[in-house]
Amino acid sequence: MNRRQFLRTAGGATAAAGAVAASGTAAAQSQQPDFGGWLGGVDGGYTDARGESEVTVEVGASGNGGSLAFSPAGLWVDPGTTVIFEWTGEGGNHNVVAQEGPAALDSGETVGEAGYTYEYTFEEGGITNYACAPHQSLGMVGAVAVGGDVPTVSTGGGGEADPEHMGVAIQAHYVGIATILAILVSIMFTFFQLKYGESPNASGGT
Repeated sequence: MNRRQFLRTAGGATAAAGAVAASGTAAAQSQQPDFGGWLGGVDGGYTDARGESEVTVEVGASGNGGSLAFSPAGLWVDPGTTVIFEWTGEGGNHNVVAQEGPAALDSGETVGEAGYTYEYTFEEGGITNYACAPHQSLGMVGAVAVGGDVPTVSTGGGGEADPEHMGVAIQAHYVGIATILAILVSIMFTFFQLKYGESPNASGGT
């Protein structure tokens, strides 16, 4: 390998190290609202619906051992977004009642009719926890986060082992890997120069 070839290889390794650091930073910055354990262990999932003017939440979706879920259970929206709660007609009679937070959610009496809807426009920022009154103990709860001024938690890292479980912050972990790779490339390049210098192939001679 001449020096020009080595430089190409070293450049590729350095770029790869930078990509690792960038992907690690992006993972560390992936966030969702911190619902404070309200949605812990319940079905229904989570949706970031910021940027949408209307969002539909199914009432009586499959989950929690029956048709006893809101879907999505967790929701993040912008101020002024209208959430349409739409009954599936499954799981018995349901309603939507706020338990904590700024929004005064209250759909009234329980309803079992498929296609029934209750609309609420979220204007005030913050997190509102709500539930289906007769099925709250079975896990039929939900939450809506409004605006950017809400507590958040990091969700980066996918299904891989979380470096934070090893006592290392995610971003620091990936940046550390990239730094080590860059140092190794520099050491290898210095060694190559000191040992071999400028080869005839590198300068174009014969």
